[in-house]
Amino acid sequence: MTTRAALEPYLDLDDATLADRISAAKRALGKRLVVLGHHYQRDDIIRHADVTGDSYKLARWGAEQTEAEFIVFCGVHFMAESADILRAPHQTVILPDMNAGCSMADMAQTDDVHEAGATLERLGIDSVTPITYMNSTAALKAYCGERGGAVCTSSNCRAIFTWAFAQREKIFFFPDEHLGRNTAIDMGIPEAEIMVWDPAREQGGLTAEELRAARVIVWKGCCSVHTKFTAKHVRERRAEDPDVRILVHPEVPHEVVAEADAVGSTEFIIRTVRESPAGSRWAVGTEYHLVNRLAQQMPEKSIVILSKDFCLCATMYRISPQNLLWALESLVRGEIVNPIRVPEATKQGARIALDRMLRVR
Repeated sequence: MTTRAALEPYLDLDDATLADRISAAKRALGKRLVVLGHHYQRDDIIRHADVTGDSYKLARWGAEQTEAEFIVFCGVHFMAESADILRAPHQTVILPDMNAGCSMADMAQTDDVHEAGATLERLGIDSVTPITYMNSTAALKAYCGERGGAVCTSSNCRAIFTWAFAQREKIFFFPDEHLGRNTAIDMGIPEAEIMVWDPAREQGGLTAEELRAARVIVWKGCCSVHTKFTAKHVRERRAEDPDVRILVHPEVPHEVVAEADAVGSTEFIIRTVRESPAGSRWAVGTEYHLVNRLAQQMPEKSIVILSKDFCLCATMYRISPQNLLWALESLVRGEIVNPIRVPEATKQGARIALDRMLRVR
């Protein structure tokens, strides 16, 4: 576990020294190490990543690097769990700071989801396929795997919903309310058939009649970054520049999606902007570090964040050069710090849910 005392020798190091020592530690470890950097990481971490990407891409890529003993995941806890589920037996996944969590994942506690599922069964609502977003704990991935459900990403959510409806009448989706609603609406499901389960209220705050009428039940959870974007921001950007294109992530509220020009996953956002012509102008509704990096990489285009507020992922930001260096230099000394170890029984159920996702086209 990262402690203040462990980091003390690193806290006063200047940026250049940190960068030099991280590079030296990586050279010393050689092919025994891979460093994964999520798109939302700060630039002083991304510069040291062997590959960047979204959570699932990184987890799979790390497992494919069979020469590597150590997978250092610069992301948040659920991402490192996914990497541990997929890793080879000889590999160890390390999270530089165990405090790097995900507020969305934390909104769906395992006991609450189990209780919700039991409530549906008690009401005789049993034709339900549980689907969990990648941004969830390994325990919830296992919950879905054990009950005929699957995992989804923001890019394949619609395909997973289509698959799920072929299995049973209803979908129970967690933990992101907005991705679930946006996907359902995009599939033509009326909003009257989309119900929000609030774990803080008895029976999710829903009547038995509402639950029986629902085709999609979405968990009351959200991304603390993407819910900061509003329809007002879209209108403000269009007033400033009538030709600007609005590009947003599907974790934003539906009223933002309704006014945007395009909506898609992080990889979709990156690809769309990169493939656009020089001179194109974009206002992008996703995490600040990614938008700023795209703007720096493509100065021939205008790329700004949709909101003028500082919309960054605070938990992702916990991964600093200081704790990355501490983790790497510990490995050089032969000490493994902050290993991520998902219980074997949980891994098995989670792997079933992930494998189902991969079989869906």
